[in-house]
Amino acid sequence: MSRDTAATAATAADVVIIGAGAAGLSLAHRLASPAAPTVTLVEPPDGPLRPAERTWCYWDRGAGELDEAVSASWSRLRVHGADGRSVTVDPAPLTYRMLRSADFERLVHTRLARSPNVTVLRATAHTVRDTAGGAEVRCTGPGGRTLALRARHVFDSRPPRALPPARTRLLQHFRGWFVRTATDRFDPAVADLMDFRVPQPRHGLAFGYVLPLAPDRALVEYTQFSRTPLTTEAYEAALAGYCRDVLRLGAYTVESAEQGVIPMTDGRFPRRTGAAVFRIGTAGGASRPATGYTFAAVQRQSRAIAAALRAGRAAVPPPHGRRAAAMDAVLLRALDTGRIDGPEFFTGLFRRVPPERLLRFLDGGTSPAEEWGVGLRTPVGPMLRTALELPFLPRRPAPAGPPTGEKHR
Repeated sequence: MSRDTAATAATAADVVIIGAGAAGLSLAHRLASPAAPTVTLVEPPDGPLRPAERTWCYWDRGAGELDEAVSASWSRLRVHGADGRSVTVDPAPLTYRMLRSADFERLVHTRLARSPNVTVLRATAHTVRDTAGGAEVRCTGPGGRTLALRARHVFDSRPPRALPPARTRLLQHFRGWFVRTATDRFDPAVADLMDFRVPQPRHGLAFGYVLPLAPDRALVEYTQFSRTPLTTEAYEAALAGYCRDVLRLGAYTVESAEQGVIPMTDGRFPRRTGAAVFRIGTAGGASRPATGYTFAAVQRQSRAIAAALRAGRAAVPPPHGRRAAAMDAVLLRALDTGRIDGPEFFTGLFRRVPPERLLRFLDGGTSPAEEWGVGLRTPVGPMLRTALELPFLPRRPAPAGPPTGEKHR
């Protein structure tokens, strides 16, 4: 049975997982079986280190093992071009699914509580170091007691202190409102993935994002791809303008809000930082560089790590293949230099590529032939020029910047 303990002494386990966000919880969930190694999941106690509730979205087909935590899903997706024209697609058999972090945590913790090999520890992890035959994690419990966790393998999902050197470095930053309108204003069957009818910044791109939860309730978000995040006041002004001038919601109330930043970079995130220490989740490069989609890659990565551990090996496979990484590097550079028009590029993909294939492409699940077909539906000249120059560009260290966060995608 899973135990929720305070830090009091030195303990040992086969695996220590640091962090109880999407990556940490997903890996613990995959290892919660009698045939798996013993696991200690270190999650921060209540307080400033514990992340606020977040929203994660992904697409899947058929019944899924996380459906119990899914709060909404959509069988149709829509993109609005900057010219006001929209395209609505049905990506069957895929559906777009949303879950709240609190629901996901409850689901996973319920399953962990039935597992005899998993211990949940409320503590703050400080240092991780290699030791003979494994690694050690130094933690502080709620009472201030120090605990040394020794394990054969440590999987760390905490955000890195600095981003890796890169040729292109953008940020996907956002603020979202959960709104309730005075009258029915939303179609719960359609999710708006990108709405480019918002004013565009001088550099990068901006779009609205609307996930209807009921005819009178939705998550409404303003997102930018650019080099620096906005102030909270600037996000609030952009959201107010979007709700008023574009969505024309009329009277509404904001019930809650969420805000975050994730890196969009062709930097190579190290998946191994010691002989027995590994990075997972966003810290291990799980966020798709050109889109920010993370949750589905975290699930793939967690399944692969759990399978390797059961086979007696420790490995963190690349969350995205080499072809996907190369294509993302080209797209990021083309967006950053302004060689392609971002709103036109993404709107064009949804207009010209079969929707199920496009979603698999965004998730890194297409074949080389399918990727070639998608590539022919993009601005070939600017993309080719960018691809030819990339090998000659240096990877520069990242400046100090804002912390990263986990996005809807």
